[in-house]
This record gives sequence, C-alpha cells and structure tokens, in this order.
Amino acid sequence: MSETAVSPDCAVHAPPKVTTRTEARTQLVVGLTAAMMVLELVVGYLTRSLALTADGWHMATHVGALGLTAIAYWYARTRAGEARFAFGTGKIYALAGFTSAGLLVAVAISMLIEGVSRFIQPEVVDFADALPVAILGLVINVASAFLLDVKEHDHATHAHPHSHDHEGHDHNLRAAYLHVVADALTSVLAIAALLAGRYLAWGWLDPMVAIVASAVILKWGFGLLGDCASQLIDVSPSLELRSKVKEALESLGGGTRVVDLHLWRVSPTQLACVVTVSAREAITLDAYKAAVRAAAPIDHLTVEVSLNLVSAAA
Repeated sequence: MSETAVSPDCAVHAPPKVTTRTEARTQLVVGLTAAMMVLELVVGYLTRSLALTADGWHMATHVGALGLTAIAYWYARTRAGEARFAFGTGKIYALAGFTSAGLLVAVAISMLIEGVSRFIQPEVVDFADALPVAILGLVINVASAFLLDVKEHDHATHAHPHSHDHEGHDHNLRAAYLHVVADALTSVLAIAALLAGRYLAWGWLDPMVAIVASAVILKWGFGLLGDCASQLIDVSPSLELRSKVKEALESLGGGTRVVDLHLWRVSPTQLACVVTVSAREAITLDAYKAAVRAAAPIDHLTVEVSLNLVSAAA
C-alpha cells in the first residue's frame, strides 16, 4: 500500500455512497441547464424582458453551481482513499453545497436590486416573443428536478432505522436540486408576468415577479447555507443520539462513566465518534464498542478506557 493511501477497511475512507446514476444525471442536468441559459439570455435581451433575463442569469449561476456539484462527486470519489483526508472526502459535499448556496443567495440579491430598479424605470417588453422561451425553460427545469430526484437519493442512503433527525443529507445534491427548483419557480413567475403583460397590459408585473422570486430564493439559500455550515463546523447531528450513546455506555455497569464524548458527521451518511470512559472494573473494549454501535450507526469509532483504580480500592 502506498504512503498516501489508507486501509480499505476504514469505513470513512470508502468512496462516498453516491450512485453512478446520480453522478451521470447531474452531468446531464448541467448540459440541459447550460443550453437553456444561453437561449434565455439571448431572447431576454432581444425582447427586453427582465423576468426572462433574470431567469437566464439565474440559470447561468446554476450552470456554475451544478458544474461544481458534478466536480465534487468526481473529486470525492477519486480521492476517498487518500490519507491526507483524515476522515475521508465526505465533507466535500457540504463544501460544494455551501458554495452553491452562496451563489444562490448572490443571484437572488442581484435579481432583487434589478427588479426594484426596473420598477422605478420601466422598459418596454416584447411579451409575445419571450413567452415561448419561458415555457421551454420551465419544462427543462422540471425535467432536471426529476433527474436529480433528491428525495429518492436521501431515502436510498438512509438505511438505518433511527429517526430522521439523526440522518444526514447530501448537501451537494440538495444544493443542485434547490438550484433547479428555484429556476422552475422563476420560470413559472416569468410565464405569469409575460401572460399578464401581453393580455392585460400589466407591465409592472414583470419586475414584480423578479422581486418575489428573489425573496423566496433568498430564504432557500440561507437555509441551505446554515445546513451546510453545521456539517462543516462539526455541529453535533443530534443531541438525542449523543445522549443515547452516553446512556448505553454507562448502563454497562462496573462504574462506567463517560468523561468525554465527540459525535459528528463526516459525510452525508457517515458518523464518527470518539469517546473516553472511566470505570472501576475492567470491561472489554469490544463490549464498549458494541454498546455504542447498538445506540448509533457509527462508521468510525474510537473508545479510550481509563480504569479508576483509586475509587475501586476505596
């Protein structure tokens, strides 16, 4: 084995549990989104539709974000066995998701500013020519959402029977999914604005939908930023799960007491735990490990035992 590789028996250094189908579908969505982005930007510029142009620029950021998603899958898979990643490459998903969420927030803010500006200084919009492209954009976005199929992926990667608040999520995939759903939302609102502008002469609705869409997307983006940040800074995935581990160890008897416990998520589907226990009577290390794994689905476990001989003698 090379110096840069780790033992294949270490669970957290196994390739992340992402199917090749998920990776391939992500690449397909990148291609579809890029093609639609070019079309919307060109037609939006020619027709002077802010709703359509905003959707095009929104999609442009999604091309970058979705491309980042695909690169993250490839990088995490090909570098999983390298020793320089202390707990594997699972957090690359959260890092990519955090970056994508940042792009989502940035484009929403730019849409909000442009929408307010266009409200103050309206421009003439060619509603008839812009409408078919907006409809096509919606079709592409809906198809992309089905291809990513984030709910099916989450279900497939959570086989442990613990409650859902203990489970992780592929923030990389969630970010990609939110990007295409956000695009679908802006497409729906753009279609509504174009129809109202063409048949009801409500030109003011074009910038209004950009403002509404940006507000909704900001909410999604900040929510995803928080979720990704929690995993990146090792926030405990569940205080309840942490308590279960502590109770399971201390129930073994022998004066066992947990003096230090760290539980955190190292990938969308993997947990690591480092625990130190003090005991008056010797209990086998295997018994301690079995108790922890019975309480929580731990993939990387380190248990340190300290015998309290002074208390035992007393």
